[in-house]
Amino acid sequence: MGSGNGALTAAIAAADGGAETLVIEKSEKFGGTSASSGGGVWIPNNRYAVAEKADDSLEDARAYLDHVTPSNTINHALLEAYLARGPAVIDYLHEHTDWVRYRNLAYYPDYFPDGPGGKTGNRSMEPEPLHASAMGEDFYNLAPQHPQTQMPGGINFTQVEGAVVLAATRGWFSLAAKLVLKYLIDFPTRLKTLRDARLTMGNAGVARLFLALRDRQIPLWRGTTMLDLVQEDGRVIGIVIERNNQREFVRARKGVVLAAGGFERNQAMREQYLPSPTNTQWSAGNLQNTGDAIIAAQKLGADTAQMDWGWWFTTATVPGKPKAYLSQVEKGMAGSITVNRKGARFSNESQNYVSFVADMIKDEANTPSYMIFDADFRQQRPVASVLIQGKFFPDWMIPKAWWTPEFLSKADSLEELASKVGIDSSGLENTVAGFNQYAVDGKDADYQRGDSSYDRYYADPEVKPNPCLAPLLKPPFYALALYPGEMGTAGGLVIDDNAQVLNEDGAVIAGLYACGNTTAALLPAYPGPGATLGPAMVFGFIAGERAAQG
Repeated sequence: MGSGNGALTAAIAAADGGAETLVIEKSEKFGGTSASSGGGVWIPNNRYAVAEKADDSLEDARAYLDHVTPSNTINHALLEAYLARGPAVIDYLHEHTDWVRYRNLAYYPDYFPDGPGGKTGNRSMEPEPLHASAMGEDFYNLAPQHPQTQMPGGINFTQVEGAVVLAATRGWFSLAAKLVLKYLIDFPTRLKTLRDARLTMGNAGVARLFLALRDRQIPLWRGTTMLDLVQEDGRVIGIVIERNNQREFVRARKGVVLAAGGFERNQAMREQYLPSPTNTQWSAGNLQNTGDAIIAAQKLGADTAQMDWGWWFTTATVPGKPKAYLSQVEKGMAGSITVNRKGARFSNESQNYVSFVADMIKDEANTPSYMIFDADFRQQRPVASVLIQGKFFPDWMIPKAWWTPEFLSKADSLEELASKVGIDSSGLENTVAGFNQYAVDGKDADYQRGDSSYDRYYADPEVKPNPCLAPLLKPPFYALALYPGEMGTAGGLVIDDNAQVLNEDGAVIAGLYACGNTTAALLPAYPGPGATLGPAMVFGFIAGERAAQG
C-alpha cells in the first residue's frame, strides 16, 4: 500500500523473492511524498561513497547515531539492521535493476557534523537524473515535484544544482541559464507538455524504481483506496479496497506491506497527536496522506510511537497554493533573521530544519514567526522559491493577494513593519541592532549561527567574516510569515527489525509489515539529508523480502 520509495522497494524485493506482487496507490498519480521530495537517501557506507574512497565506517556511523538519537526513542536492533543492511540494499538495487542509480553527495554534511562520528559529506546520495522518455506514457502518471524543488516555470534541478541556484551564490545565473536552455531545446517533449522531462530529485528516484517495477511486470493500481485490513485467525490475509467506485477484497497470500505515508493531512489526528497549534494548511506533505494505513492497523491493536513528532520544516502559506512552501535556504542566508511575536530570535536560523522547528514549537509565541530581511536581501536572494530576486521580480509584480500579514509584509521602517504584522516593535529593533553587530564581529553570540559546517553549506562564501551573517540596514524591510510545518509526520506503527508490525503487547501481527512514514521514525533527530527515505527503502526491502518468505 503506497507508491513512494519504500513501497516500490518492498515490491521489487517481494517479486524477486518469488511473490506475486501488487502495488496500490490512493492517488491518480504515483510516487507519494517521495516523488515531490528532494530525493536524497542517507545511508552511511553506501557503494557510491565507497567508490570515492570516503572516510567512513560502520563504527563511525553507529557512534554518530547513538549521539544524535534521543535516548527515549533509540531502538538498537532497528539501528543495527539499518546500518548493516543499508549498503547491501543499495548494492542489490544497483546490481539487480537496470535503472536504480544514485550519485554520491560528497559535500552535503550530516546535520550534526561536529559530533562524534559526524561527517561533512559522503553519506547521502541523490538519484541520477533521468529523461522521462524512458517512462513513455507512464510519465504523465508520475506525481509532480513540489514547485519548491524547481526553478520558476517548473524547470528541474539536482540537489547540487539547487544549492547554487536557491542560494544565488557565485555562478547561479549561468547555471540557471543552462538549465533553461536544456528545457527549451527538448523539442520532442515541448511538443507534448510544458512539464520538464529531465527528471531529478524525488521524481528521478521514484521514476527509476518504477521502471524496475515495470520490468518485473508488477501491476500498480492508481486511484485505489484501502478501506480496511482483513484478519483471520490472528493473521492479516488481505485488504478491502475501493476501485472504480467498487469495493473489492484482495487476498494477500504472503503479507501486506503498509507504506502509505503519515497523517499530515488529517486535521483531527494532528490535533490529537501533534503539538498545538497545528494546521494541515502548514504542511508541505502529500495531499493524500490522511493516516489511513495507521488507522487500519490500530484497529487490529497495532502499537504506535512518536506520534507527536514530524519531519519539521518552517513553511510559508502562499495565497492560492494548495501546499505550503518550505523555507530553509533563504532563512539561513546572510541578511535575514527569524523572530517571534516578541521580536526576539529563538534559535539558529542556519541549522537543519528539523532542529529549528523543534525549538520553534517549544513556545506558542513562536507561531507564527517572521523572517525579517531588508531591501538588499530582497534584491539578491530568492525567498520561499516563489519570490524571485527583486532585480528580476520587483515588488510591483508581486500579486496583491500576497501582501498579507499571513504571508508577506513590507514597510519603510522596522517599527512600521512590526506594527503591520503584530510584532513587539522595541523587541524587533533591539534584536536587529544586536544581530547587526554580530554580523560585523562575525560571531553570533546568541545561537552560534555559522559555526557549524552544516550552517555554511547553503551560505555565501563571499560574505565576510561569517558567511551566514550580514546586517539588515537598508529599507524597505520585509516580513515573511513562517509556520511550524513539515514534510510529513514522523510517528506511526511500531515495527521490529524484520519490518513486522507489533501490537501493544509487543507481539508480531502476522502477515503485516510496514515502512516509511507509516512507521515510527527510526531517526527522529534527522541526522542527515535523506534520513527518511534511507530507512524507508531499507525496511521496505526487508519487508518485501520477509513477506515473500511467508
